[in-house]
Amino acid sequence: MEKETMLKSYDEVLNQKYGMPGSPERVQFEEESLSFYSGQILQAARKEANVTQSELACKTQLSKSYISRIENGKIIPSVGLFYRLISALGLKITFSK
Repeated sequence: MEKETMLKSYDEVLNQKYGMPGSPERVQFEEESLSFYSGQILQAARKEANVTQSELACKTQLSKSYISRIENGKIIPSVGLFYRLISALGLKITFSK
């Protein structure tokens, strides 16, 4: 008897682990994921620009600890603040189809 491969879509895995879209567990997971990815994007951009957390904090009039909390996925910056941080690193965000 051949062994069947049990492949699942990502949505099936998320549904099984965190519930259906809109459930409190799924919403919490999605918010935590957004925090993590936003932090990773900011950290990568900051390091690519060769800027320290302290320097970025100074440029944006934020505290170093606030920058650290964003990069560590503890908080999600507002869209406006995210643009301000990216702009302080000399970058632009563009949207495309």
